[in-house]
Amino acid sequence: MDAPFWKTKSLAELNDSEWESLCDGCGRCCLVKLEDEDDGTIYFTDIGCRLLDSASCRCGDYANRTARVHDCVRLTADNLAELNWLPPTCAYRLVGAGRDLYWWHPLVSGDRETVHAAGVSVRGRVFSDEDAVPEDHVADHIVSWPTRLPKRAKPQSSSAQPPARRARRPA
Repeated sequence: MDAPFWKTKSLAELNDSEWESLCDGCGRCCLVKLEDEDDGTIYFTDIGCRLLDSASCRCGDYANRTARVHDCVRLTADNLAELNWLPPTCAYRLVGAGRDLYWWHPLVSGDRETVHAAGVSVRGRVFSDEDAVPEDHVADHIVSWPTRLPKRAKPQSSSAQPPARRARRPA
């Protein structure tokens, strides 16, 4: 059996279809982020980009996103290392570092819904889009969950199910 493309190719070697399929559809990169001017620390908010569809966790106008959103960053193999704001679960970040994809990634699970079931996506967690929140209130929406791996998304062991136990009566 052949190894999957993300294990055999570098990011620079991927064709367009492979590149696009690496996106797990979590939507975390489409959250508004703030940067501390003093130390460069990145803070995620629960505010989505104006184009983020918070139900599907996908861009509402992917083909035209950089024309419609002035600070939208087109991720490439060349700029990946410079982007300190990608969430730790990002497949591009993982593959770029030589790591494997998580069990819930659609390329591994075969199901686009597992990213949501694992609690990795922004579904149900976006407060509002950026056009609805006054700029001076954005900092009120700083959250830490986009920088963490949810418990139910952690790697599953081969013995994920606990062994069956016999019921005992109290003595």
